[in-house]
Amino acid sequence: MPTPQSSARHFGLGFKLALFILTSTTLIFAAAFSYNYYCSRQLILKNVAESAKNLAHDSVQRMETVFAGVARIPTFLALNLDESFPPIGELTEFLRDFLHAVPEVYGATVAFEPYAFEPRTRYFAPYTFKDKNDLSFTMLGGDGYDYFLLDWYLIPKELGKPMWSEPYFDEGGGDILMTTLSIPFYRDGGKTFSGVVTADISLDWLKSLVAKISVFNSGYAFLLSKNGVFVAHPENRYLMRESIFSLAEDMGSVELRDIGKAMVRGTEGYARLPEAFLGKPAWVYYAPVPATGWSMGIIVPENELLADLHTLSREILTLGALGFALLFAVIAAISIRITRPLRTLAEKSSEIAKGNLDVDLPTVKGSDEVGELSRSFHDMRNALKDYIANLTETTKAKERMESELKIAKNIQMSFLPKRFPPFPDISRFDLHAALEPAREVGGDLYDFFLLDETHLFFSVGDVSGKGVPAALFMAVTKTLVKGNAEPGMDPAAILSRVNTELCVDNEQLLFVTMFCGILDFTTGELAFSNAGHNPPVLLRADGATDFLELPRGLFLGIMEDAAYRTGRIVLGPGDALVVYTDGVTEAMNEAEELYSSLRLLELLRAATDKSAVALTDTVMESVITYEGDAPQADDITVLALTYTG
Repeated sequence: MPTPQSSARHFGLGFKLALFILTSTTLIFAAAFSYNYYCSRQLILKNVAESAKNLAHDSVQRMETVFAGVARIPTFLALNLDESFPPIGELTEFLRDFLHAVPEVYGATVAFEPYAFEPRTRYFAPYTFKDKNDLSFTMLGGDGYDYFLLDWYLIPKELGKPMWSEPYFDEGGGDILMTTLSIPFYRDGGKTFSGVVTADISLDWLKSLVAKISVFNSGYAFLLSKNGVFVAHPENRYLMRESIFSLAEDMGSVELRDIGKAMVRGTEGYARLPEAFLGKPAWVYYAPVPATGWSMGIIVPENELLADLHTLSREILTLGALGFALLFAVIAAISIRITRPLRTLAEKSSEIAKGNLDVDLPTVKGSDEVGELSRSFHDMRNALKDYIANLTETTKAKERMESELKIAKNIQMSFLPKRFPPFPDISRFDLHAALEPAREVGGDLYDFFLLDETHLFFSVGDVSGKGVPAALFMAVTKTLVKGNAEPGMDPAAILSRVNTELCVDNEQLLFVTMFCGILDFTTGELAFSNAGHNPPVLLRADGATDFLELPRGLFLGIMEDAAYRTGRIVLGPGDALVVYTDGVTEAMNEAEELYSSLRLLELLRAATDKSAVALTDTVMESVITYEGDAPQADDITVLALTYTG
């Protein structure tokens, strides 16, 4: 407890002199210094914000000029197609002239509706593209490439307006970053949709333009797509792999997430970045790119921005320190005679510093400085004892929290079926699954259950992100899947219901990739649907092994009206299906090399034992061995289904 103070309080001459001179001088100096620093800082921030704004507008204008130039010719062609369809030779020549005239364009096509160009031709899409130093030509469309279902064709058709696609890497075009402009065209005065004119544009010029923007020594510019994905950034590891929202999630930064929301909404502003983003304080000015719906940001490091001001401030503080030192010397000369009693307290304080809190402190009588200091030392010792006691309790609380996280992991794992074989009375199929979370709790999930006496439902999913939020979203998803799966429903209908419910109040912008299937184990017919998940590996009894071709489907929890489709195959006796999450193919070793889909395919092709348990164990052991001592970056989930007939 604090030591009671004397009822009468008196201060010595040394205290009064030091308090009056040093306090008054410090207040005057601090007020003047703070006012000067504040005004100078605000002026610098204002000027830099204006400069960043002008730089961003200039860069955006240059982008807009290129995008507008690219869009002019396809727009003209779309308007002319409203009147009549030219012969194939004239149309091809027009596309060749377009590619010669606009160097940024890699390829262009005019994709017609079924039987619109020729009554007997379903697919008609002449595509001209740059092939090294020459132009090449091909016709798009066919059973293996149904362009009517692709985003670049379907979205402008549904929206009825031109659109720029999300950027993507075109492996066939030299593994370069591209975007596609799609412009719908109509007949009968704009009443009948007839097709889409497209232009594939290389974004190397855009990355070069953004890379040339520098601010001070370490400032830079970056570009986000409509979904917040990095299109241009000095760090190549971010390009098309990270979004501003994934970085915000990893950093746990609400401020960065709000900045990302403002940028993808197309607003303009100036904001302070969280220190975790750049490793130091920084500001960002962001402005939209109207043509594509993207957004550009320019980062200004605060320490470089205020470097001159800090240098000047240090010089002023140095001069102030010299003045205070001189003033201190004068006061010390006066008060040195009254400091001798403090030596005893100094010796005792060293004992306290070593951890001896039971040391006997001298009791100094009187109400001057030494008496006050003695009482303060008593209070400090008591406060340290209380602090250590509180620290001990805090440590115990932390240990309890870690224990609760382990319990949470056990609870989460209890959500998943773990009894194998799951249906010992049914011999027509063999099923096994395994899950290894990357943290105490994770976001992967799997499930299986009987819909009726002849149909087995199974699913594997992967929630975006990791940790507790992903685990909670995983539990909700698994519950919704099981609650919506009913006898007689196809997998696409089940995914549609689950997607609609996940989109409600999804403020954290979490999403789920999922593959699900329904096996009629009396006939071997397998119906399946996909929501942006990795393609499973199909192992035929005759040794043929390849990835299962999946219908296209958007992640669950993104768009309420997303459409899903059902695919069907027939499994024969001895056929097997291995479903997994990206924690398998994206596992990295100590050299940061990916495990890859090709390695997984080669592993399963070499498998001799196609029982469900053997396939699951083979994949899990291979991935864990490949990672070695590297930390596990993502949850790993594998489900194997072998049809025995």
